[in-house]
Amino acid sequence: MYSLDNKFPYPRRRIIRFVLKKISIAALTFFADMQIIGQENVPSKGPLLVVGNHFSFIDPVALIRVSPWPIEFLGGAEFPHAPGIVQSIPKLWGYYPVYRGTGSTYALKAAEAILTQKGVLGIFPEAGNWAQTLRPARPGAAFLATRTGAKLLPFGISGLVKIFPLNLGKRAKVTFRFGKPFGPFEITKKGKEKRKQLDEIGHEIMRHIANLLPEHSRGFYANDPKIRAAARGTEIYPWDKLREGEVKRNVH
Repeated sequence: MYSLDNKFPYPRRRIIRFVLKKISIAALTFFADMQIIGQENVPSKGPLLVVGNHFSFIDPVALIRVSPWPIEFLGGAEFPHAPGIVQSIPKLWGYYPVYRGTGSTYALKAAEAILTQKGVLGIFPEAGNWAQTLRPARPGAAFLATRTGAKLLPFGISGLVKIFPLNLGKRAKVTFRFGKPFGPFEITKKGKEKRKQLDEIGHEIMRHIANLLPEHSRGFYANDPKIRAAARGTEIYPWDKLREGEVKRNVH
């Protein structure tokens, strides 16, 4: 019988992804002094939503580097901040594009299919890397968590943005920290109250991520009111009233 599992098989692209993972390990070893913390918190298998902060266009490369399981991604359809050579990596890896400003039904169906197959899905809840401070989540991660009943594994990446511009004489100090899995979540409301509940779940997701970052990077989730105040404005989502392709590239 035909099912979404047939249309969205998990895992896939095993050979090319094996090669790309080896390249990611080599590249991050060469350009970064990377410390991985909290590996004891990492489940051996899915279903699992892996969620973290998004400050750099190479965050997915770092996640590939540390992932012990086959991992799929949901991600933006465009990469305005990434150099052309880096933009080719997601296409080679294969990911499910989210056209921001739309419902992205195709990507959400793919995500559900992956999780129902006990797969592992990487998603950056902020839905873009236009700031280097933590911002509120878009509803996608919370929606998938409540829709599938999958647990969430939070992570925080700090220092990755310091890799660029490349300095061949000095490796950037990067910390990749896994937190403890949490969830699952359940939606009990309808209509506008449902969206409010999704937003609150989104805030809880971001608080788990914030705990894995230095205080100065926690933005809206910092304990320090001065840091929260300095983050004002970064929460403005460029795609609220526009569709992918209609926003100037420098706002992504």
